[in-house]
Amino acid sequence: MSVYDFKAKDIKGNERSLEEFRGKPLIIVNTASKCGFTPQYKDLQELYKKHEGEFEVLAFPCNQFGKQEPGEAEEIQQFCDLQFNVTFPIFDKIDVNGDEAHPLYEYLKEKQPGLLGSKPIKWNFTKFLVDGNGEPVKRYAPQDKPQKIEEDLLDLLGKK
Repeated sequence: MSVYDFKAKDIKGNERSLEEFRGKPLIIVNTASKCGFTPQYKDLQELYKKHEGEFEVLAFPCNQFGKQEPGEAEEIQQFCDLQFNVTFPIFDKIDVNGDEAHPLYEYLKEKQPGLLGSKPIKWNFTKFLVDGNGEPVKRYAPQDKPQKIEEDLLDLLGKK
């Protein structure tokens, strides 16, 4: 099993297979528009542009933490476009914890638990680095800025 075995609806409601990202490292992140970590959208976009075509950022809006993603799909897309000029894929709002958690996140949490083996996502902007074979290789805390991931990403890209 790998992340390529999962499907998710994008922000426009289209079902997408993560198989389309096969062969590229991924940063998978649960996002929110009204969070103290929301400026990380800018950092993620800068990293994405810097290594354009070499990897993908997959953003999954989530309203489970402090109700900080209350908007509907169109509002979320507009916010990301206007505030941060986001060009990486944004998916439909999902749950990352609990009975309604998206199966992708159940898989990610199982493969890369957090501190002391804790599986639940603690807050918005928890990030997972996935290698080009679809295998989750590292989990990053919300306060870990995308620049911290770049070194590990370069390693996956064979540029270190």
